[in-house]
Amino acid sequence: MKYEPTVPPRVFEVGRGETIQIKDCGRVHLEADEQVTFVTERGAEYDVARKSWGFYATPSMNGRLAGFGLRSVLVRSYAAKLHVFLVERGREAEFRRYLEVEGHRVVAWLDTDEACRTVERKLADGFSEV
Repeated sequence: MKYEPTVPPRVFEVGRGETIQIKDCGRVHLEADEQVTFVTERGAEYDVARKSWGFYATPSMNGRLAGFGLRSVLVRSYAAKLHVFLVERGREAEFRRYLEVEGHRVVAWLDTDEACRTVERKLADGFSEV
């Protein structure tokens, strides 16, 4: 693993409803089968693992990720783009406000076995890999 800091951080603005300043602090270069863990001040954890074919973008969404205090959710942006967000448990009200301000909507929560089974059932009819 190699960390390459951006000094000073690159600062840019995003947001449709309210301006948000993002600070791009650096890059992490991973070899195949290496992992980094990001931790919030409240102890929620998020792992990213590199594989030879790409990345595991999240730990299991209805398993380890949920156990780390994060709820995964599929969101459709105002521009019809799909995103997977990770919401820290207990901060759902802040998340809902963010969605409202930005004009996004929840497609499906993906943080419980039942939620994942529901999505699988809905996709089963006519779904095939392209």
